[in-house]
Amino acid sequence: MKTITKIIATSAAVVALFFTTNANAQSSPKLGIGIIGGIPTSDGYNVALGADLRYQFDIDKQLSIPVTAGYTRFLAKDFTVGNVTYDGVDFGYIPVKAGVKYFFNDSGAGAYGLAELGAGFGTNEGSGTSFVYSPAVGYAWSNGLDLGLKYEGLARDGSSTGYVGLRLAYGFNL
Repeated sequence: MKTITKIIATSAAVVALFFTTNANAQSSPKLGIGIIGGIPTSDGYNVALGADLRYQFDIDKQLSIPVTAGYTRFLAKDFTVGNVTYDGVDFGYIPVKAGVKYFFNDSGAGAYGLAELGAGFGTNEGSGTSFVYSPAVGYAWSNGLDLGLKYEGLARDGSSTGYVGLRLAYGFNL
């Protein structure tokens, strides 16, 4: 699984680089800073919290190529066996993704759909690298605010986890 994850992450970076060099010269790239809160899909965790940076290349008013990196942490639940309570183990990872963002109108703002793929580099000892996928829908205002509803999944060695979350961000032209 490590090799396929590296191939996908490298391919996504190459595609993003290709579109960067061929993007319309009239549009400036954008940088967004976001915070994320979510509900994990695995029973062992209470909440998912994160932050990210998103660099976005506009192909035209409706189509963009985002490249996103950040940090996400799953906060673990404590669990009880008999009369003894144990602390759960949090899980952290660094997602690095590239994708496609499509605005449903031609203004470059408003409602959009987003799909990203990449790699999640675990920060816990022995956690390794996971394949990351993240579909989302959201709304971007022309003043730079962006609110998105997303699912982010991680798959590694036949197992998977993820979260459903909200991303609140502010983006600005570079």
